[in-house]
Amino acid sequence: MAENETTAGTEVAAHHEEALLLGQGAEFYVYVSMAIFFALAIILGKLPQRIAGALDDRIAGVKRQLDEAKAIRAEAETLLADAGKARDAATRDAAAIVARAESEAAELVAASQKAAELTIERRTAAAEAKIAAAERAAEAELRADVARRVTAAAATLIAANADKALQSQLTDDAIAGLERRLH
Repeated sequence: MAENETTAGTEVAAHHEEALLLGQGAEFYVYVSMAIFFALAIILGKLPQRIAGALDDRIAGVKRQLDEAKAIRAEAETLLADAGKARDAATRDAAAIVARAESEAAELVAASQKAAELTIERRTAAAEAKIAAAERAAEAELRADVARRVTAAAATLIAANADKALQSQLTDDAIAGLERRLH
């Protein structure tokens, strides 16, 4: 029986000998596997939530950027419309200024022509008046010259044909005529 006991003891000992991997038994690897499983379950359980949260944040950011882009576009369109209105207003103002300048220029030309015509008329009238005055002066001078010559000729004729008594009487009459004219 002792042999049986020894054999039985070896069998029992053989049953109790475990296979080892890297100095650890199977029970260690079961615990490690369970820990990894639970860690992965926790991580993977939260990972979709994290991914969904990150995607939601990304979507919200893109929506914000799209809203900002829409607002900027609307503002740019408003500014473009305002610039177009301002350009149209400036074009109308420029056309009005040009039209006003043209009408003022036409008025100035007409006023200048009228002033030139009036000046020409005044100068023509003044020249005609000077000519008429010169003609009257020349006529008066001519008459005076003719009167002097006629008087000189008459005096010469009278002196040649008249006697002394007639000359004295004519001289006295002329002196009397001068006194009437002077007084």
